[in-house]
Amino acid sequence: MDQSGRTIPKVAVLMGGPSAEREVSLSSGRECAAALRGEGYEVVELDAGPDLSERLREISPDVVFNALHGRWGEDGCVQGMLEWLRLPYTHSGVLASALAMDKQRCKDVYRAAGLPVADSGLYRRDEVSARHVMAPPYVVKPNNEGSSVGIHIVHEATEAPPALGPEMPELVMVEAFAPGRELTVSVMGDRPLAVTDIITEGWYDYDAKYTPGGSRHVVPARIPPDVYDLCLDYALRAHRALGCRGLSRTDFRWDETRGTEGLVLLETNTQPGMTPTSLSPEQAAVSGLGFGKLCRWLVEDASCDR
Repeated sequence: MDQSGRTIPKVAVLMGGPSAEREVSLSSGRECAAALRGEGYEVVELDAGPDLSERLREISPDVVFNALHGRWGEDGCVQGMLEWLRLPYTHSGVLASALAMDKQRCKDVYRAAGLPVADSGLYRRDEVSARHVMAPPYVVKPNNEGSSVGIHIVHEATEAPPALGPEMPELVMVEAFAPGRELTVSVMGDRPLAVTDIITEGWYDYDAKYTPGGSRHVVPARIPPDVYDLCLDYALRAHRALGCRGLSRTDFRWDETRGTEGLVLLETNTQPGMTPTSLSPEQAAVSGLGFGKLCRWLVEDASCDR
């Protein structure tokens, strides 16, 4: 309780974990924990490990703030555990998280909702290493990782197929390369926030995302109004089609030579990066919501699916 006798909500911030995006998650979690303390919450930071359910039972938080990224924390696994424990948690639930993390199934949902996507398919790792399973240019990526982990781009038919090592899963996604600019839109609840134009020297890979100076964000994006509005519309439709709640971020490629016909969806992130300079908080700030207030909104929006 505070000095006035009011109960102070206890928030457990989940971060870290065992995924390939551990360091990104630790950064997000620490920033969110600091912001929530600034908003007056009692905050406990938890590096998610095998004893997570036991630690949550001991702590008995009022709300769980999920700042995990990647497998286990973003794909429905942790969400299922939190449902079992009946602990309200931020961001999307079990099904939406699992669908968005499975890139091919996410595309199936997009197609069913009438949203434009690049051609793609799932192929065996050894098959992709042996021959061009799709006419170049194409992109090879793990089907269930984020932050551009494990991305390979084949630009021309004269290039050899990518030599995929054992760190890649047995089944990988091969996707037709979508040329153009990197755009992204965050959706907060039922409201698309803004469009960001992500400017890099090359592909928006892991280093471009997380190395200082690796990319530049222009928000609101300086693009034609009809393309801007279509990005907002598509992001909200993707959020709804997947069944997301809380905050999500949908990424696009836009071939500006083709106008609105050049816009395709790449993926939806149900656990966007959460530092003050990450894409979604930047868009919230442009929309008039500071980082602390965004974190508070996520806590107040937290729930269980069942």
